[in-house]
Parts: sequence; structure tokens; C-alpha cells
Amino acid sequence: MNDAVKNTDIVIAGIGQTPVGEHWQLSLKNLAYLAYKAAVQDSGGLKPDALYVGNMLAPVLSHQAHLGVLLADDFGLAGIEAAAVEAGNAGGAAALRLAYLAVASGCVNIAMALGVEKFTDQVGPNVEAAASVILDSDYEAAMGLTPNAQAALLLRRYLYEYQVPRPAFGAFPILAHNNAAGNPQAMYRNLINAESYAQAGMVCDPLNLFDIAPWADGAAAVIVARRDSLPAALPHPLARISGASLATDRLALHDRPNPLFLRAAQKSVERACRQAGILPQDVDFFELCDSTSTYAALSLEAAGFAAPGQGWRMAQDGQLALDGKLPVCTLGGFKGRGNPGGAAGLYQVVEAVLQLRGEAGKNQLPHPQRALVQSLSGAAATAVAHVLEVIH
Repeated sequence: MNDAVKNTDIVIAGIGQTPVGEHWQLSLKNLAYLAYKAAVQDSGGLKPDALYVGNMLAPVLSHQAHLGVLLADDFGLAGIEAAAVEAGNAGGAAALRLAYLAVASGCVNIAMALGVEKFTDQVGPNVEAAASVILDSDYEAAMGLTPNAQAALLLRRYLYEYQVPRPAFGAFPILAHNNAAGNPQAMYRNLINAESYAQAGMVCDPLNLFDIAPWADGAAAVIVARRDSLPAALPHPLARISGASLATDRLALHDRPNPLFLRAAQKSVERACRQAGILPQDVDFFELCDSTSTYAALSLEAAGFAAPGQGWRMAQDGQLALDGKLPVCTLGGFKGRGNPGGAAGLYQVVEAVLQLRGEAGKNQLPHPQRALVQSLSGAAATAVAHVLEVIH
């Protein structure tokens, strides 16, 4: 890395997103273009020199691979550096990690990370079966395990190991739906309470309908650039990427010494915070991965915000609410916003940037300065963390 790059900030100059939901009338390319166009407009017209596309299941559900080339051509950027990034449900966050590294290295001036997913290209059991490709095929998926069933097994172990009352986990989806109510891009903006949670149907015992984030269509995009390469004035504050990390763990759960300890999640937070020169406790809010209630609790524990077996208490005690000690999932998280697979990590980043800019609407936190964003794939086999700070 040359000295000129070392002495400048790597910033998020533009963001874009589509509403999360069932977009039957839009194709994978349509969704991607809408997010791309919104991010370019938000940046004041910056066009990327490189495009990194996060996706999880397009080759299976949409019968389309080679997304980097496909989308670069569709965007009128034919010939630029472009590639798809596959990291399961953390693909979008991994794409941002690559965009950050490309700009920080000095090899690229402006890079875009774009995540897109189109689950409604197929319906029914095919979708859940397709999602199982993020597991170990020989020892998990081939035996009928799905990502939701895997999370259910972990929760069953958690309840046994720590003697936690089962209804306590309802605090996570109740919080997510409450926050999603203020997010116009969210899929589920309806409020739920303890009674409706208790009456929800069981999906993968002990996970019920409200414990599992719904698969959904959507696309989100982030433009990354060096601060000194930007126009003199942009119409919004900038968010600096002050720390970035990607860590991995053993893919199959049976290969891990303690399946309730998300080692990659811990490492990704430690490395990103070390790069940023902070401790996790120095952040103003945490956009964690609540693809299931299981991972919401385990993420808090892996990041060091709670002791093992105590993450659920933070939700139950109100510490994670918008007015709490550590707000999480401030615009609804995976559960309220929806889970657009490989795009989910970039939705988390877009939402964090909106908070830092002061553009989060009804859910705006009071003067946030620093965010921690973490995206997980499966049982945190891949974990990507970014520390974002507002530049005044």
C-alpha cells in the first residue's frame, strides 16, 4: 500500500437499496440496476472502476452465474473489473470487504459492492433445499439438514446448556418488528408482542415462525472511494470505513470444539475494532445478524457484549432497543426487514450509514458517531465485520 493511500480515508460515498419483499415483476438484473442507480445518484454521479457482486443462490434459483460480467454490461460498464463474490449469506459483506481492499490498495479509485438476491425465481421446498448449499454437503445437507434446522439444533443446545426459559428469545423478533415499523424498505412493518410470539407456529423446534427471518428479494449497493478523490462537496455526510475484517470457522458444526461459540464472529469483530483503534464497547450501535433468534444471542456473546449464555438477557432487559445501551437492528434487522441472502450484509451497511448520516427517519438514533456491522453466513462459518465512523 503506497503512502498516499495510507494517509487518506476510505469512505462510503454512495448507498442505494430496493425495498425488500417478493418482487415477482422484477428480474435479478432489474433489482440490481435499481440499487446501482440509487447509489450512483446518492454519490453525486460517481461511476465505479470495479464492481464486486455479492450473491448466494443465483446459479441455483435464477440459473445465472457470472454475475459480475452480466451486471457490469447491463449497467453500461462493460470492460471494468467485475466479479461475483460467493460467501453464502455473507456474500454482500464480503463484496464490500473486497471493494475496500481494492480502493485501499490504490489499484482502484472507485469501487462498488452490490448485493442482489431473487428468491422468488422459484417457490416452495426448492428454495429451502437450495439454501442448504451453504452447509457441509457431505455431512449436513445430504442428511437433510437446512440452515434453519441447524440454527434450531444450536438453540436447543443453548437452552439445555444455560437453562434459559424458551419464551425469553421472543424479545429478539419483538424488537426487530418494532424497529422495522419505522423502515419504509422493510418487508414486515407489523408489530408483534409476547402473546403473538407465543402463539406462532413452530417451524424447526424450538424456532417458531417469528424466530426465523424470511427469505426475500432485494438489492443494495455501496460506493467506496478515497476521500481525497471525491468532489469538494457531496449532499450528505461521509462514513469512513475505519476497520474491516473477514474471518472463517470450520464449516461443519461437528468439527467445532464448542458449537455455541462463534469463533469467526469473535475474530472478525476483534480484527475490525483493532484496525479502527477501538474496543467493541466504543460503538454507538451494532447491526448484528439476526437471521434467526439463535444467532442474535450468539453474536452478542461472540462480540464480547455479553457473557456466554447471557446474550438473550440484553434483549429482554431492553438494552438493545433504540433508546437502550446498545441499539441493534435499528431498522428491523433480518427478521423485520427480510433476509435477501447475499444482499443482506449490504443492507446492514446501508442502514448503518443512514444512521450515521442522520437519515434514519423515525428510527434515528441521537447523534451516533460509530457503528459496528457484522454479517454471518450459516452458523458463522464466514463472519464479516466493518467499523464505520461518521466524518464531520
